[in-house]
Amino acid sequence: MALALNVFRTVTVIVSTTPTEIYTAPVGYTGVVLLAQFSNIGENSEDVTFIHRRSVTDTEMVNDYPIQSKDSLNPISGKLVLETGDKLVVYGSSNTNLKFIASILETLN
Repeated sequence: MALALNVFRTVTVIVSTTPTEIYTAPVGYTGVVLLAQFSNIGENSEDVTFIHRRSVTDTEMVNDYPIQSKDSLNPISGKLVLETGDKLVVYGSSNTNLKFIASILETLN
């Protein structure tokens, strides 16, 4: 069976206080993050961290960034290209109040 040329993915998670790999670009594909957004649904300000991980190198795009109650954050202003094996990692200061969503286009290499 032939591989699809383009595959759209939606990734949603409740952010944990533990760094969690939420997406890995699959073998044979490049992932293009079209949208990434954190939402704070709680009553207090919460901090978030958003990381691009390649092998053993972490690049923090947002580090302990505060999001006010009932507000949101778009941590990237354009597109983010993820090569095969690259990962997205998130964590925050709450186990229940922070939500994350991303729209990702996987395109065949």
